[in-house]
Amino acid sequence: INISVFLPSNACIGRYILNMQITSCGHTYQRCLGDFYVLFNPWCADDPVYMDNQSHREEYVLNEHGLLYEGVHKHITSRPWHFGQFEDGILDICLKILDMGASYHHGSDRDHCWRNDPVHVSMVVNHMISSHTTNSIMKIPENNDYLKGTKPFSWNGSVPILQQWYSGRCRPVRYGYCGSLASVMCTVMRCLGIPSRVVTSFCFPCSIENPLGVNEIFDCTGKSLCGKDKIWRYHCWNESWMARRDLNQCCGDWQCLDPTPLETGRGSSCSGPTWVRSIREGELDLDYDGHHMFSRVNSNYVGWLSQNNAKKIKFFCDAWPCGKHIITKSVGSEQFEDITGSYKYELGSVKNKEAYFRAYRRIHPGYCNASNCHIERELSSLKNPFLCDSGVNMRLKMANCPMYGEDVQLQWLLENLRSENKTLKFNLCAQIITYSGCPMDQFWKDSVNVTLGPREVKKIPLCISYSQYGPYLCDHNIMKLVAVSDPECGEVLMVSRDIVINRPPVIVKLLSQPRLKVPCTAEISFCNPLQEDMKNCVMTLEGCGLFKEPMTIDLGTLASNQQARTIVEFTPYRLGSHRLLANFGCHKF
Repeated sequence: INISVFLPSNACIGRYILNMQITSCGHTYQRCLGDFYVLFNPWCADDPVYMDNQSHREEYVLNEHGLLYEGVHKHITSRPWHFGQFEDGILDICLKILDMGASYHHGSDRDHCWRNDPVHVSMVVNHMISSHTTNSIMKIPENNDYLKGTKPFSWNGSVPILQQWYSGRCRPVRYGYCGSLASVMCTVMRCLGIPSRVVTSFCFPCSIENPLGVNEIFDCTGKSLCGKDKIWRYHCWNESWMARRDLNQCCGDWQCLDPTPLETGRGSSCSGPTWVRSIREGELDLDYDGHHMFSRVNSNYVGWLSQNNAKKIKFFCDAWPCGKHIITKSVGSEQFEDITGSYKYELGSVKNKEAYFRAYRRIHPGYCNASNCHIERELSSLKNPFLCDSGVNMRLKMANCPMYGEDVQLQWLLENLRSENKTLKFNLCAQIITYSGCPMDQFWKDSVNVTLGPREVKKIPLCISYSQYGPYLCDHNIMKLVAVSDPECGEVLMVSRDIVINRPPVIVKLLSQPRLKVPCTAEISFCNPLQEDMKNCVMTLEGCGLFKEPMTIDLGTLASNQQARTIVEFTPYRLGSHRLLANFGCHKF
């Protein structure tokens, strides 16, 4: 007997058991025919996650490989990530996540009735990724201290994280960061049949007191001081595709889900799902946490100089707008796609201002009846004056793209816009900055007297040697260079530049074409570029479809300019797209 099961589009997702009851001669027999799984179906037009573009379904549901974008807005880097939603056991782990998080919104999971709604399913998954419950999937280290766990940037994919959580009795995996959290969520959502992608935003503000304003404070040397507000150099979150029946949507659209707990002034919380279009339009009362997401891509930067008497003054600067650059991996390509226009209209356009004023009145109820002109005057009074208003233009331009071990070379460009001489004294400093905007050690200081003739343009070369920054960089590969004028010279001018130090590449070369159940070899090589030994060198390998468990290779100590070559043998265990990911770590990073 052939049995076909036709499922309604509103069936609850999960694991089902199929039983057969046979009645013969007055006797009834039960037989279990097996079990099957029901998932959301983006190929079905009646399903709330329906996506009508085949190439988009292949990218956002079927693709197991992705890219995480990191760095700073002027120097974007990427690294591969293995989502692994079709690996053995991952579907059962994803359903276990729904079981563990069922009480988050519903108190009880006896009827499972919410499991046919992708909105509620996404909220449960979002909560389970890194909430403060004892069963969340992953933790973020406090105060950048991860000695009791795995380095957050050493993961290559979601599968080892989910397996470690499941085998560890559903205790949080230590440790992750926003990129790994968003990627694990993307894996779970794709596994359940919901089209999803990881998104990265640069200059991402996290303000506690003023949702639409983020403050950064410097001392007279240019050192960034640790305040309540932070500007994340980049931040990753998840977007999932679904029709929001709770918003009367008949067609699917992207919904923003941020699994990273962020400080909001009322404690830390995750965000979403938030309709991306409602963020662009400033319609914040439509959705979950809309005001949080709007403020994080539309906040105004305010820079302050703290003087010895604790007085703070605004300086002249050209600030990069928060949320200016929002990107994700392109469909069917290794390049990134700029999706900033999905979150906000072009800066300064009429529609951008209308959306901002609409959101401002909802975030600040005291301005509910205020005119647009009144709000605009209020905003103008908070912003820093532009450098050109001081009569001097400045910028810091990279002269090289430094690799770990190389000196950092810059050109400091100054232009006098006035017809009289300008004499200024500048204090310069460099310090390490974490990706989440926490200032670390100040390792370099200098002072320069600059005289500019009428309309003169001057170039000043700057160099920060590896011997100066190397001992402080550690796992953080971002530094901030600041030049600020001495307040005693009059108006305070400031220019800054975030600098990414690229890590040495790991070269992976397959020596033969992978074939199912046929032994294969690969060569992994790495060269120590430093003028010193690298200690405790470890290579972590993850082979998508090549070997099931991550492989760790202890390389010991690498002398200066020494190249390490390792031959790895494996047998591909399933068909599909194969990829070998390698991550190098040592006592330096």
